[in-house]
Amino acid sequence: MSSENENPKEEKKPEEIKTEDDKNMFEEAADSLSKGYEEKKDAIGKSITETKESVSKSIDSGVKKTKSFFKKVLIFSSIGLVLAAAGYMLWANWTYSEGTRTGYLMKLSKKGYVFKTYEGQLNLGGLQEDNSSILGNVWNFSLEDDALSEKLEQMEGKKVMLRYKEINQAMPWQGESNHFIYAIEEK
Repeated sequence: MSSENENPKEEKKPEEIKTEDDKNMFEEAADSLSKGYEEKKDAIGKSITETKESVSKSIDSGVKKTKSFFKKVLIFSSIGLVLAAAGYMLWANWTYSEGTRTGYLMKLSKKGYVFKTYEGQLNLGGLQEDNSSILGNVWNFSLEDDALSEKLEQMEGKKVMLRYKEINQAMPWQGESNHFIYAIEEK
């Protein structure tokens, strides 16, 4: 029996070694998997970081392009607006016609809420028919010169000849009428 006892002991030794080999193999496999896992984790982390940097760069590039585009739009629309305003001012103040009007000076006043301008009326004589009523033929004008307004105030009720320039559109600071007086003669 003792020889039987020795045999199982000898048989157990290889099993133990096999178990230790298995254990070592499992540990090596676990270490290998752990290293592989760490490597994969690092690779994924690097990939995510690279992707974030790439996305950040493309977003920054897009933001720069968008800012540049809107900056150009703002500059060109501002230039266009200034040119349009300058063109309108040229058109509005363009002398459309020049001439004279003769009649009786009826009224001269300085009026306006913000921009005070001299406004006057000249009765040209005759009558003007307006649908169902008859009106006097009255012509409205504006003055820019204070010296002319003082001269006209002295001629109120008298027959005068006014030399004028007609512009396309009067600005609020110029007067209510498109007709601007630049010379006066008493008749």
